[in-house]
Amino acid sequence: MAEEAKKEAVKAAPKRKKKAKLTLKRGQAHIQATYNNTIITITDQNGNAVAASSAGACGFKGPKKSTPYAAGIIVRTLMDRLKESGLQQVDVFVKGVGSGREGAVRALHANGLEVISIKDLTPIPHNGCRAPKPRRV
Repeated sequence: MAEEAKKEAVKAAPKRKKKAKLTLKRGQAHIQATYNNTIITITDQNGNAVAASSAGACGFKGPKKSTPYAAGIIVRTLMDRLKESGLQQVDVFVKGVGSGREGAVRALHANGLEVISIKDLTPIPHNGCRAPKPRRV
């Protein structure tokens, strides 16, 4: 009798619900372009992340990660993931000073997205850290 109860417990595993298909017409593209890497995240209008990719995730290593070519490949892999979502328009938010920032925006446009606005969110220090003391030679 105890064996029958164990068998029923194994069979009664909860069924998982299918993930609802996401449909987006307009979203946001957040580009973080540092000297060492380029990270692009696609979000909905509320800022909830839908898909993200980086140069390291696309197989680039070392100094190639921050190139404009790598940014184009990142956008291409993101668009492959977002095919079913129907994304057409994006507002672009760029942060950082890396060389992939302009390449990523160009790649978004080249992959069929309408770029509505571009906003630079690069942090700028307002007389930030204390400067190092001068060298005595």
